[in-house]
Amino acid sequence: MSSFTRFAAIAVAALMATSACGDGAAGQGRGGDGGDPADRTIRIAYQAFPSGDLIVKNQGLLEKALPDYEITWTKFDSGASINTAFVAGSVDIAAIGSSPVARGLSAPLNIPYQVAFVLDVAGDNEALVARNQSGVKDIAGLRGKKVATSFASTSHYSLLAALAQAGLKESDLTIVDLEPQDILAAWTRGDLDAAYTWLPTLDALKKDGTVLISSRQLATAGKPTLDLGVVATSFIEAHPDAVDVWRKAEAQALDLIATDPATAATAVGAELNITAEDAQNQLSQGVFLKPADLAGPEWLGTEAAPGRLADNLVAAAQFLYDQKKIDSVPDLATVQKAVYVKGLPDVLS
Repeated sequence: MSSFTRFAAIAVAALMATSACGDGAAGQGRGGDGGDPADRTIRIAYQAFPSGDLIVKNQGLLEKALPDYEITWTKFDSGASINTAFVAGSVDIAAIGSSPVARGLSAPLNIPYQVAFVLDVAGDNEALVARNQSGVKDIAGLRGKKVATSFASTSHYSLLAALAQAGLKESDLTIVDLEPQDILAAWTRGDLDAAYTWLPTLDALKKDGTVLISSRQLATAGKPTLDLGVVATSFIEAHPDAVDVWRKAEAQALDLIATDPATAATAVGAELNITAEDAQNQLSQGVFLKPADLAGPEWLGTEAAPGRLADNLVAAAQFLYDQKKIDSVPDLATVQKAVYVKGLPDVLS
């Protein structure tokens, strides 16, 4: 059984367990079912990395725009756990990396969600860092070393891409699966030689570590990763107007990052429990698009002209398949259908 099949089994088990407790998946008829047009609940999964999503949360943009909805925000530590939550029907909208989205759209999960926003393009905000005391000076020097990352995340994808670029196989080193906060704890204990992770944990590792490669560099080498906003298909069908409001709020946050970085940093810093100065530094390491660019050919596109984001996700799935991390690769047409662009130009204008 592949690691992806094991993950799928865990996700299905979570679905069964949740249903057995009387809190079943979306479409199972429970209270708060995202597929029920009469329901007024939005369950949002967020992650603690610097992004416009944290601004939307901190400033209550959705709560102000949708006063008739009950909106709950739940913190998740990785895309893998968010995928499991979608399978269990406990999430309507989420911030999640492109690699776990590629996994989610692939068999056997085939999660019924759609990409509706690009939160950011990974730049220097995700990177592979070697502990200074490890003696590792380049990626090839990781042979025989212990390296941590969060499995099924964009960092995991990028780590595999970096190793392949350097001519290393996974079996040439020991890769351990740790969430960001656990990476920091293991790093502090001296248990790791290197780690591929994201902000804010990344900044802590760089205090006594050296960056070997960043996701910005991997992007230029043809392995870009992104943080995406995804929405359960059942929620889109039941609440298209609410989805439009959410997209507008995320676009407003992108505008704030570009036009008022101090205010944006204050909001992000409050959510990450760091200073506004540190938050502004972390935001500067990411790549944030202009809202109008999202409907362009490079990203989501439009109904008449699908963007190349779908190609990116298929390429990520193909890479993961080649690395034996998933069981099959979805075709481009299937992935294009999983990119939600209805009315996008008007929403972003």
